[in-house]
Amino acid sequence: MLDRRTGISSDIDETPRDESARGALRYAMLAPFRERSFRFQWPADLLTSWAFEMETIILGWYVLVETGSVLWLTVFGAMQYLGTLIAPLYGVVGDRLGHKSLLLGMRAAYAVFASTLLIFALSGSIRPLIVIIVTAFMGLVRPSDLGVRGALIAETMPANTLISALSMSRTTQDSARVAGALAGASIFTLFGMAPAYVIITSFYIVGALLMLGDTAPVRHVELAMTPEEAAGKSPWQDLKEGLAHTWNTPVLLALVSLAFLTNLSAFPLTNGLMPYAAKNVYGLDQTGLGLMVASFAVGSLAGSIILSNLGGVTRLTRTMMVSSVIWYVFLLGFAQVPAPFYGIPYLVFAGIMQSLSMVSLQINLLQMAGEKFRGRVMGVRMMAIYSLPLGLLAAGPLIDAIGYRAMASSYAIVGLVFTLLIALRWRAELWRAAV
Repeated sequence: MLDRRTGISSDIDETPRDESARGALRYAMLAPFRERSFRFQWPADLLTSWAFEMETIILGWYVLVETGSVLWLTVFGAMQYLGTLIAPLYGVVGDRLGHKSLLLGMRAAYAVFASTLLIFALSGSIRPLIVIIVTAFMGLVRPSDLGVRGALIAETMPANTLISALSMSRTTQDSARVAGALAGASIFTLFGMAPAYVIITSFYIVGALLMLGDTAPVRHVELAMTPEEAAGKSPWQDLKEGLAHTWNTPVLLALVSLAFLTNLSAFPLTNGLMPYAAKNVYGLDQTGLGLMVASFAVGSLAGSIILSNLGGVTRLTRTMMVSSVIWYVFLLGFAQVPAPFYGIPYLVFAGIMQSLSMVSLQINLLQMAGEKFRGRVMGVRMMAIYSLPLGLLAAGPLIDAIGYRAMASSYAIVGLVFTLLIALRWRAELWRAAV
């Protein structure tokens, strides 16, 4: 339907599926679980996200300890995002073949890569270079997971529960950063690499099997292209159409620009560089690293739960922009704290703001892209994540030159300034938008 104030077609049928769907649940965050498809996808996403976080914590610490080099740590972090360069192609595949089939294939690939590292760990032949090579292969697939799972939810959920569904989906990622980080650190410390990877591989396998459950749409959703249309078009033409649609739609361009900025200047501080801050700035062990990561994730989880309950009564574009500004303020504060104890509150509140900002951004993109371009627009959004490895790679030399605190402060200030510039440049589309 067409929004009279924004002039943007959401292409989402707002008619409830049946009379029972009109009855509001006591808690909006539980409404998505009325759908059988979500009851399968949510645990599948949860197990996969837990495996992601355990793997990132364990391998990041392993590379840092074995090499003793922040440069190798940033290279490891960058390898995880190689697939952002080809993310729009995943969008094309999703639009042509369906997002369920694509996500199932991706989840199977994770299990294969984790099994490879498990074999090396069991044989005692694992090395940092092997970890980075396998991580590079994983990085060709993994960055698009969040976008594909979001597109699948948009296809399978009624419009009146879409915000709650996407917010609850985000809790799988946020809870993984809490429990997955702490569990990964503890298991690796107590038992070593091989037992940890037995668990990680098992999570990936079960997560893939759950994707075989019922994810049939609650309403008929046609593919962006019928097989006949797809046969007469080149995938590169599909890709060009998706890029052009994003570039020529001001609100989509604003959202992708904000995604690019936050991945360049905010996420490196709480993702790839956290092992360095824990070990070299605060003198913590891996358990301390897990606590710091979990603190940020607790805030993110709280933000997702808040949005799942209040998303229907708030203007998401305004929430996104205000939360982004406050997010950078808390990151700037964290960069100045003298001890990890004082930094934990900053990480918690930064996590809340990050979740409110990024979940709102994802919802806005899915609502405004339209069914025809949904997969390709989400692919372009995932391509914006490529700024994260760029930010990580730039951080290594900067830390050597000016120190961690100065580097982190610079990233936060640059992000804050450009967030305000984005808000000013697209103020009509962002601040006055109805969503």
